Amino acid sequence: MRARRVARRRSLSRTAAQTAVFAGTAAAVGGAVHHHQNKKWAEQDYEQQQAYAQQMEDEQYPPESEQYPAPGEQAPEEDLTAKLQQLAQLHDSGVLTNEEFAAAKGKLAG
Repeated sequence: MRARRVARRRSLSRTAAQTAVFAGTAAAVGGAVHHHQNKKWAEQDYEQQQAYAQQMEDEQYPPESEQYPAPGEQAPEEDLTAKLQQLAQLHDSGVLTNEEFAAAKGKLAG
């Protein structure tokens, strides 16, 4: 009977030791996975911040080709505005009817 108790205690202590090893291994693996995931998220955040900063810089300082029209060339928006103003003057002076003005304005708008 005493031998059974000793065997049972050894069995329980062996089981407890194995459980501790398994738990320790699981904690270590879980920690490594958590660390890896945090590193991955940090890299993604950094990339997004860099892309956002570049976008803000591009909007604030567009390339020179977009900043100024070439010499002797008007910017498209200014050109459209000038043409609309000319049409409005022709309409106001009576040269263009309401229908002609609307048609010409539609052509300019695209």
